[in-house]
Amino acid sequence: MTPKKFALLGYMGSGKSAIGSALAEELQLPFFDLDTLIVEATGTSVQKLFSKKGEIFFRKKEAEILEEFLNTNDQFILATGGGTPCYGNNLLLLEKNEVRTLYLQTPIAVLAQRLKKEKAHRPLISHLDDHELVEFIGKHIFERSAYYTQAKHHISCGEKSLEQIVNEIREALV
Repeated sequence: MTPKKFALLGYMGSGKSAIGSALAEELQLPFFDLDTLIVEATGTSVQKLFSKKGEIFFRKKEAEILEEFLNTNDQFILATGGGTPCYGNNLLLLEKNEVRTLYLQTPIAVLAQRLKKEKAHRPLISHLDDHELVEFIGKHIFERSAYYTQAKHHISCGEKSLEQIVNEIREALV
């Protein structure tokens, strides 16, 4: 049986966890969230890791846990963190492990609307007001787009429903 390995890439708030969970149910594959795996491995929330240890420590830990996960799982849907593909050799690691990557391309306005409600739980944006948030997202996506666009599949999420996105992904994977 051919391994079925899929990783969802995209900016925070793009719906990687919600879409990944629904897609996993649809494809009858186990679903994992990389941030959850990091919390389980470290016993500390992502917010605390960022505030106590810093982003560099977090990114190193993220890469270690991703590599360990890929070495021990051969079928999955994985929701990566928004920055996962942009640091270290994470994209190369996914490619080397024959993981099919999907970029959930979501407009800045949609991301800003979603993230306004979640700022307290997002260490990179918790200190920003609404206007700064839109600018921050735009700048970040510009910086990260070179990584995101290396994904094998690009899914335009915009104002689509969860069901529409899952159906589009399923059709792209056939």
